[in-house]
Amino acid sequence: MAWQPPKSPHNLVQEPYFGDTWKILVCCLLLNLTTNRQVRAVLPELFQKYPDAASMSCANPADLEEIIKSLGMSKKRTSTLIRFSSEYLAGKWKTAKDLHGCGKYADDAYRIFVVGDWQQVEPRDHALNLYHDWLKEVYHS
Repeated sequence: MAWQPPKSPHNLVQEPYFGDTWKILVCCLLLNLTTNRQVRAVLPELFQKYPDAASMSCANPADLEEIIKSLGMSKKRTSTLIRFSSEYLAGKWKTAKDLHGCGKYADDAYRIFVVGDWQQVEPRDHALNLYHDWLKEVYHS
């Protein structure tokens, strides 16, 4: 049976998107150098216009930049999101860290929320640590 991560009392940005690996990773990319409040503000419009990797991989950069400009570094983020989505679609990756723009944080989130390999992960991010510690309590490991 596939891993179904439980919703936590911590309400991480990724939690509404459990079951959609691409959206979880997009959240991770957007959370770099910004706050969860800022990211939450752009996600509804972003995912309405770009509901999947295919639509974002061929996004008009100016349109995507407009949606995420409040996060800062919109040109860099736009370039990263488009390339990441293309690589995601190509399927030539095994873990999130194989994808453009995804570092330890995205890979940890992928392993915790998608793979269910959370017991082997040692997050360094505050929010991921909250969720990770909560999982330890829930599953008494």
